[in-house]
Amino acid sequence: MAKLKNIIKQLSANDYVAIYDSLLASNAEKSAHLLRYIREKQMSDAKIMEELDVNTNAYYTLRSRLNQKIEEYLLQQMENPRTDLLKKVANISEIVFTKKRAIAIATLKKLEKELLDYDLSNELTIIYKTLKKLHINTPDHFTYSQLYNRHVAYMLAVDKSEDLLAEYFKKYGNYTMTGSDIDKFELSLLNKEIANLGGLYQSHRLYVYQSCCSIFHRLFVDKNENEAADAEPIEDILNNVEKIFETYYLDAIYYNLKIVFEFLKLEYYTHYKVYRKAEKYFEDLNIKTGLLLANYSLYSYPAQFLLTKIDRHVRADTEHLLYEENKQLFAEYDSDANDLPKYMTYVVYRALSCFYADRYEEAARWLNNMLNDLSLKKYGQAQIEIKLFLTLQYCMLNDYDLFNQSINSIQRQIRLTGKESSEHISLFIKILKAALGDNKRAKAAKIRSLVEKLKQQNVNHFSPIKHLKLDEKFINKLL
Repeated sequence: MAKLKNIIKQLSANDYVAIYDSLLASNAEKSAHLLRYIREKQMSDAKIMEELDVNTNAYYTLRSRLNQKIEEYLLQQMENPRTDLLKKVANISEIVFTKKRAIAIATLKKLEKELLDYDLSNELTIIYKTLKKLHINTPDHFTYSQLYNRHVAYMLAVDKSEDLLAEYFKKYGNYTMTGSDIDKFELSLLNKEIANLGGLYQSHRLYVYQSCCSIFHRLFVDKNENEAADAEPIEDILNNVEKIFETYYLDAIYYNLKIVFEFLKLEYYTHYKVYRKAEKYFEDLNIKTGLLLANYSLYSYPAQFLLTKIDRHVRADTEHLLYEENKQLFAEYDSDANDLPKYMTYVVYRALSCFYADRYEEAARWLNNMLNDLSLKKYGQAQIEIKLFLTLQYCMLNDYDLFNQSINSIQRQIRLTGKESSEHISLFIKILKAALGDNKRAKAAKIRSLVEKLKQQNVNHFSPIKHLKLDEKFINKLL
């Protein structure tokens, strides 16, 4: 039931209305009512069964039928010339058995051309396998055997590239939490492996996948690659990918990957502080924040957008607007705690938004719930950073008991891990202790001095305090 509820809640308003009306038109009134109850009302299964006047077995049957109807509708929405092409490939056996050999070969050759245009490697192997068999008694059998073998290898290369891309961004999530040189080295190896795969074939699809990784890697992992003499300029890569998307505008993967490259453009212009151009992409991405976070972790690291967004609002002095905006943006977003780095970033973003709206108790609740519900031992450094931000909330609330407990917990964790406290952590703890100290006369000057030192620190891993606006307003709040 949870899966069905999740699908129904994520339907667009137009899709929901269309499915509801089609159910009523086909006299499936109970299915329509079930759809409405799940979409619009918070009702238990028992209450829904009572409203529909059905028993348990009938209810499960009704759910199953509704799920099938929704899947059929969504499949119909995907219909386009590319889908029609795939249907033709699925009917190849029918062509071979029912058409004359010459007609079958001509049909397959036409399909081959269209599939090459779309770079559909899986389907091309079916075409060449069939052409190879149809030419078993001619010299062309060898030619099609070679083409079949080549495209099997290419198909595996595309699959490998997709797998490596997903692995890269999973590894990048770990890297953001640890700042580990080992993780950084592994990211560089994955980036090179994806680039090597792309170099084996003249393939626009492999080029697009390679670009997803290469641009991100150069912006966030190894900035030195931008200075390499043989490195293709990022702006050229973005323009080339845009041309590919325009050429193959009916390709479903490319259509959906547009949002990834809009995100990369935003990050590219933000990285080089060309904020005017970055704004061109921010608004559209901001509206799609939930979609970006939920569906694109295999092709990018969308949690980075949340941090970029925080920093943008801090620059514009509009950080106080985040809290109210989040209510609408994340109304239907289901965070995935299994993707721990992304989930931690999301929770910290929500807590930062609460902090900037002076809702310190709510910020503390977001952080405490995560610390209590999940084991963050794998990311010990990030756990310390989160506890440090939590301690700030206790400081703002003047809760001395929880403040001291949190500070003690941080210092104990640092001792247990055998790591010396980072300079920025030590400075921030001193700032918080000074804020709650008794020496009121020297407090302001001391905090200002410590804040200036903190601004000079370079933190290369996940840290909420990197995204704090350390200005006079912040100091006055502490005082």
